[in-house]
Amino acid sequence: AGMEGSGGASRAVADWRLALWTLCSVLLPVLITAWCSFQRSRRQLLIRDIFRKSKHDWHYTDLFGQPSYCCVCAQHILRGAFCGCCGLRVSERCLKKADQRFLCKEIMMRGTARAPSSMPHHWIRGNVPLCSCCVVCKQQCGTQPKLCDYRCVWCQYTVHDECMVDCLRTEDCTFGEFKDLIIPPYYLSTINQMRKEKRTSYEKVVPYCRKHWMPVMVLANTRSGNNMGEILLGEFKMLLNPVQVFDLSKIAPAKALQLCTWLPCNAVRVLVCGGDGTVGWVLDAIDEMKIKGQERYIPQVAILPLGTGNDLSNTLGWGAGYAGEVPVEQILRNVMEADGIKLDRWKVQVTNKGYYNLRKPKVFTMNNYFSIGPDALMALNFHAHREKTPSLFSSRIINKAVYFFYGTKDCLVQECKDLNKKVELELDGERIELPNLEGIIVLNIGYWGGGCRLWEGMGDEPYPLARHDDGLLEVVGVHGSFHCAQIQVKLANPVRLGQAHTVRLILKSSKMPMQVDGEPWAQGPCTVTITHKTHALMLYHSGEQTDDDDASSLSE
Repeated sequence: AGMEGSGGASRAVADWRLALWTLCSVLLPVLITAWCSFQRSRRQLLIRDIFRKSKHDWHYTDLFGQPSYCCVCAQHILRGAFCGCCGLRVSERCLKKADQRFLCKEIMMRGTARAPSSMPHHWIRGNVPLCSCCVVCKQQCGTQPKLCDYRCVWCQYTVHDECMVDCLRTEDCTFGEFKDLIIPPYYLSTINQMRKEKRTSYEKVVPYCRKHWMPVMVLANTRSGNNMGEILLGEFKMLLNPVQVFDLSKIAPAKALQLCTWLPCNAVRVLVCGGDGTVGWVLDAIDEMKIKGQERYIPQVAILPLGTGNDLSNTLGWGAGYAGEVPVEQILRNVMEADGIKLDRWKVQVTNKGYYNLRKPKVFTMNNYFSIGPDALMALNFHAHREKTPSLFSSRIINKAVYFFYGTKDCLVQECKDLNKKVELELDGERIELPNLEGIIVLNIGYWGGGCRLWEGMGDEPYPLARHDDGLLEVVGVHGSFHCAQIQVKLANPVRLGQAHTVRLILKSSKMPMQVDGEPWAQGPCTVTITHKTHALMLYHSGEQTDDDDASSLSE
């Protein structure tokens, strides 16, 4: 009995010991994970607090894209923080020291005793761009696996450690290749002081008085198309004054464009990074400047296409889409070399029938095209789908695939058939007899539907010249989605209905899909009137063209 009692006790102790070890084996990883999570969240809060209070444009990355060294401790780092304006790179533990020790790019000079027409170089040590050359000895910089060599954050010149001499530290910065595009900090401080003193004679201020100075402003929509806007913002801030670069998700174009009033008349160039919708948004803000009496400050507009269709960008020679294949330095060179042209802008007024005309007409501004029919239906279905699941539409390829799906669906369903029986069309007051159609498209520019030259079609028939600055609209009809697809691959011609200064379309019955520049809606019986509104000052890039573009260049 005694032996049985002692055996039971030992088993109980063993069971308790097993339970204790089991509990420890479960709780210990949980406690370690919780402690690590707490420390990580605490560290993130401290980093976020430094980011918020800092004058640097800090960003955190889990992996640098090239070999990087901390600018404080000089150790090799895989992850850490970098400044999107001056290019500093630091480890987490050195972030606070770097923030206190190093100055970022100054957008405006303060409290300086130097001449107001110059400023010294701003040198940053280490992490120089790959394949950069020393301005003194002309040999490659940044070749050693350590923190070495210097780079000026304004002119982008690089210098070896051993080539850095006192004269380079104190000499005036030339602002490098893009001196004609950069707004110097000393210029802004001088103009700011003159405005306080209510003086407006800016002509004698350097570089205002320089003949070829054409400051550029970059307006980027970080939500457009393939989400490249965030990367471009940082790259442009590195090359230009950060005050010239605006994120349109944080500041409206109308407010950003007020910087033009600090700059020479008729000299500013604006680079819009986004889709055709973003370009239209900026052009609307420029029209507001005209209403405010700021017409002499109106800038010329270039486009970096980040959207899905990018037909306006394609028409003006800036390409059908940007995916990082061209360095930002080349983009700025293209902006400098681009030629100024005019673009017609049109007023689209939609007046509903009935309701004793109590409803206010809808008014749109058109840059590209207006349409009723299958392509508007595709756009309407696409927008409805994107509003439900916006996270799926972050890629240009996915967007075009969804358009293809809805186009294929319409080929089978034919929701817009017998359009010619439902509408009346007038061109410059003359009624047009319509053949059997499913869609009508009114064009202002050469490209439509993501790269198709709709007015030219196959190019095998004579047709009147089409331009985007002649005050004329081209009106075509299509037999359906399949006909649209045939035109896009040059297997068919559109039904050319004519050219006109004024277009009037009457929808007599039923509800039909309509769109203006890719913004669709479902519309009941109404009258649509399209008249000329104004001209926009644009920039045309005459870069490399395809054979297709060369063949049709006469029509532009």
